[in-house]
Amino acid sequence: MKFEEAVAYLFEKLAPSKIMALASSVNNHVMVRNVSCLIYDEAIYFKTDKNFRKTKQLYENPRVALCFNGIQVEGHAKIKGLVVEEEGRRFETLYKKYLWGSYNAYSHEEDEILVEIKPTFVEIWDTDDRNYAFQMFIDFEQKTVEIKKYDQD
Repeated sequence: MKFEEAVAYLFEKLAPSKIMALASSVNNHVMVRNVSCLIYDEAIYFKTDKNFRKTKQLYENPRVALCFNGIQVEGHAKIKGLVVEEEGRRFETLYKKYLWGSYNAYSHEEDEILVEIKPTFVEIWDTDDRNYAFQMFIDFEQKTVEIKKYDQD
């Protein structure tokens, strides 16, 4: 499989939205919490309050990991500014569409910032059409993909 095909496979499995576990760390203090994510433009986006502990961690150490159902994404977080300031307000539109309950309950325009996670390395556990398990490793920095069979014929 080519790198571009693996990237497409990853984002097809995640899009359009997922609740993902986000891990971040500062000074050897690791935290994990769920975030409501939208997936578009080959990145993962979520919003959060600019005053939360996780936001402070992301400013100090932008290296993060996200996990959902056998997909682990390592990457870099970038604070994009207030959600309502995003050009075209794409995140806000998609959030209303796919995550209405969260949007309705947690939308505080003056405090909500948009966070973009660009993957650097991804590990996917999956099964093929014969239900044999495999691992897929996608290295975004080297633009490589490796597939390792876990179950053998």
